[in-house]
Amino acid sequence: MICVSIGRTRHKMMQAEYRALAERGAELVELRLDWLGRLPDLSRLLKDRPCPVVITCRRSEDQGRWRGTEEQRRTILRNAIADGVDYVDLEEDIAGGIPRYGSTKRIVSHHDFEETPQDLWEIHRRLCSHDPDVVKLVTMANSQQDNIRMLQVVQAAKVPTIGFCMGELGLTSRILTGKYGAPFTYATFNSGRAMAPGQLSFSDMKKVYHYDEIDEATEVYGVLGDPIAHSLSPLIHNRAFRAAGLNKAYLPFHVLPSVFKQTLEDFQWLDVKGYSVTLPHKVAAIDVSDACEQSVEEIGAANTLYRDPESGWVAANTDYDAALTTICLGLDPKFDPATDSYEKLISGRRVLILGAGGVARAIAAGLSEAKADVTITNRTHQRAIELAAEFGCREVQWENRGSGFIDILVNCTSVGMHPNVDQTPFQQSWLRDGMLVFDTIYTPERTMLIKEAREHLCKTVTGVEMFVRQAAAQYERFTDTAAPLELMRETLRHKISPAQYDGA
Repeated sequence: MICVSIGRTRHKMMQAEYRALAERGAELVELRLDWLGRLPDLSRLLKDRPCPVVITCRRSEDQGRWRGTEEQRRTILRNAIADGVDYVDLEEDIAGGIPRYGSTKRIVSHHDFEETPQDLWEIHRRLCSHDPDVVKLVTMANSQQDNIRMLQVVQAAKVPTIGFCMGELGLTSRILTGKYGAPFTYATFNSGRAMAPGQLSFSDMKKVYHYDEIDEATEVYGVLGDPIAHSLSPLIHNRAFRAAGLNKAYLPFHVLPSVFKQTLEDFQWLDVKGYSVTLPHKVAAIDVSDACEQSVEEIGAANTLYRDPESGWVAANTDYDAALTTICLGLDPKFDPATDSYEKLISGRRVLILGAGGVARAIAAGLSEAKADVTITNRTHQRAIELAAEFGCREVQWENRGSGFIDILVNCTSVGMHPNVDQTPFQQSWLRDGMLVFDTIYTPERTMLIKEAREHLCKTVTGVEMFVRQAAAQYERFTDTAAPLELMRETLRHKISPAQYDGA
């Protein structure tokens, strides 16, 4: 179950959001009385309440907004209990002074906005000594290990325990706490009004992560990266899992490079079944694998880790085939990757790759294997020289990138990505009619480069196709079943459209 927190300064707006959430399927709502601009009118807020409610009133030392006296605050909490609210949230230091009464359930809580202490079990024991129906233990995550320790407490606790970590690093436990026995987790009304660091919106919890469908048997997958909050992989993988009726959950895992190997060892407790891997971990992923697919050996980077019953962790690079298939579809929309040859379409084509990062590496490797005539350019010229030497390609100075005659242009830089949508890495005057322009950026799909290429009568293909195809190939390795390619493509396009797809 998801408890949705509401914090508004006016009673009228708090009531309106309460009703709106109930209509959207919320089963439990937390009214943060400390946000109100004047003393709370409980009878008004609780009249004809449309779903169960938690009453909370936080002091400033607990990161709340209460401006009245402490005696007023405690009186409000006692009155809420007398009025028969479903739950009341009591901090550890006041729980002993507010006795149980009637049917109201007591949440005895502890928050730490700085760290996840080493003595979690001792804190939990203290909270249990104050006659709770539910223990709430919320701390700041400074590592993924903090999430593991928190979830271990939730799983082993004898008293029902809500336990998760705050901050971006705490997302793991926010989403998985129910898998290990928490009676509910918390979300906010919308993404613009988080009540605590790292809190997700009710919509994202339901429609992206499908929190209410996660249970003890749910298999865990995720994407490893730094940063990772921007990733759209959870949206399309979770929707694909749900469409296929698979009890799997896919999460974003924020992992720092310095602790990459240790974090994967810690995640053995979560029994993660597969990972997507993004920057800056694509080389490190090879080091933690037990075996590598051929594409990884050729490229020297992996974007996928999946489990094989015989080989253990296998490193794969699905960017390789996704990029080549995308280019071939741009050249010939009838291209079928199952039966047609990359080389047949690509051999001898003159290709200019802009950029020398991880995606450029995969594309350079694939195009070289397909016998294209590849030139690489990069703003830091030395990186272009090194990548070109590795795959037997040419290189050219960034300032001279528009001087050659090319058949295919591939942009692997971030120039033109949101929010810098008015930028392009290649002047329109350098384009020529009939050439293929492939921009690996997918936010937005129609970059300035793509718009100008279409005006110039070039063939074009966008980063959406490559992103979806690499994700589909990961899905197939995770599930041993065919990916719902069109569903994944539709989901991504809706999300990045101006209307902002909500994941429904």
